[in-house]
Amino acid sequence: MNDIASSLRQTFAIDPSATAVESEDSQWWTWGDLAAVSVKLDALCVQAGLGQGARIGILFRNRPAQLCALLCCAMSKRCAVALNPLLPADMLRADLRSLHLAALVGEAQDFEDADLATVAREAGIAALVMSAQPEPPKALPGLEKPTIAEPPRSPEILVEMLTSGTTGTPKRVALTTDAFSQSNKAATEAYEKNRAGDQKLRLRSGVRILTAPLTHISGISAALMTLASGRRLALLERFRVEPWLDAVARHKPKVANVPPAALRMLLDAQVPAEKLASLIALRTGTAPLDPILIDEFLERYNIPILQNYGATEFAGAVAGWSIQDFRAHSQTKRGAVGRVFDSIGARVVDPESGNTLDPGDEGVLELCGGQVSDGSWIRTTDRAVLDADRFLWIRGRYDNAIIRGGFKVHADDVSAVLEQHIAIREAAVVGIPDRRLGEVPGAAIILANGASAPAETEMAAFLKERLLPYQIPARFIYLDELPRTTSMKPSLTDVRALFTN
Repeated sequence: MNDIASSLRQTFAIDPSATAVESEDSQWWTWGDLAAVSVKLDALCVQAGLGQGARIGILFRNRPAQLCALLCCAMSKRCAVALNPLLPADMLRADLRSLHLAALVGEAQDFEDADLATVAREAGIAALVMSAQPEPPKALPGLEKPTIAEPPRSPEILVEMLTSGTTGTPKRVALTTDAFSQSNKAATEAYEKNRAGDQKLRLRSGVRILTAPLTHISGISAALMTLASGRRLALLERFRVEPWLDAVARHKPKVANVPPAALRMLLDAQVPAEKLASLIALRTGTAPLDPILIDEFLERYNIPILQNYGATEFAGAVAGWSIQDFRAHSQTKRGAVGRVFDSIGARVVDPESGNTLDPGDEGVLELCGGQVSDGSWIRTTDRAVLDADRFLWIRGRYDNAIIRGGFKVHADDVSAVLEQHIAIREAAVVGIPDRRLGEVPGAAIILANGASAPAETEMAAFLKERLLPYQIPARFIYLDELPRTTSMKPSLTDVRALFTN
């Protein structure tokens, strides 16, 4: 199995004039463009004295130039430290000051809007500017090299990746080149059995439409593995119905990846079936998915929805549905996120004792695999059920429990019940402070298209039939849109602030 760096170099050399990456404005960069810009950035890093293991902060947007910065790190054995340019300016500046980077890569507008040039100068960080066109990057005058004596290094680490930050501040997980290679191998064996033994590098005809952000593991893993396998990418900054449909019309993919929220957006937009005619399946992940939504999509468009489940520490997906499994087991394994990949170890344990539970029992999920160098078991924060056939159900987050007067309320269970109401499109439930009970559930709700907020008595009657008294939210707020993380999950920290501010 070739490593990523070798695969990228070989792929770049096959036909440099062939198209490789399409930007959101439908402009193509060729394989030669990607290679040239990556090489120029490497030269700037060499001039700045940034050798292997140097930690390079990248303000990731779904644009070709930022992708080149990632490719440069992959091929030069530097460490790409993921930064989210959508953070408020003060939070971004604080993040930058705390990371002890050797260099920062961004666009000219990034350095101006958030005054990052001043922060870079104060922190002794080199500042390297990428262009929106396939042009050589440049260093900001006076910030051509770091001024700190010995910048920290992260040898063997390809990316310091942000977690989703659903329940709190995103954390960074260090991922090696080998972790990405192992992740790609596992997914290929599970999803593309016809390619599993195909080691020949060549340019492939398909185009992958990428809406998952490069600041999230689903985006960065997909981008690296797609290009390393010789496939083209069409980059979208985020999922929006019309731009995504335009990309589908141009590229006619057989399988496309979308976040769960996008499925409801497509249904609500009443997209004509002919606009999705090229698709034989849609793949989704990053957030819980109601089986009813899968049923509705299948009934309207006859397109299977193949859910998967991933973990940042494993550089991508660790379980998912293949089309073959969907056809054979979608009803008997209803609600599962798919089957755990053969190369991944999985077990469900009691969260208190750590004892492994029997198949079918609910507990906390633990995983192991070749992506983790020491072979140790990694405990996730997810409540899960694993059956004897290795199908996996995710019941919600263990760390999102609300303790109401001594009773434990799992917020995801309450959200799932709320979303059964015909007037509710999506709900996010959080714990909010209460003087008497410590905390109580609060529900932030998006109504379905054309629906009105249910009367208080109607909502009370609906919930009393489905929940225990202590599970019923004490407060409800109705929103046009939920605050979200970069992976389009509800940002529970921001939802909680809506109740407490």
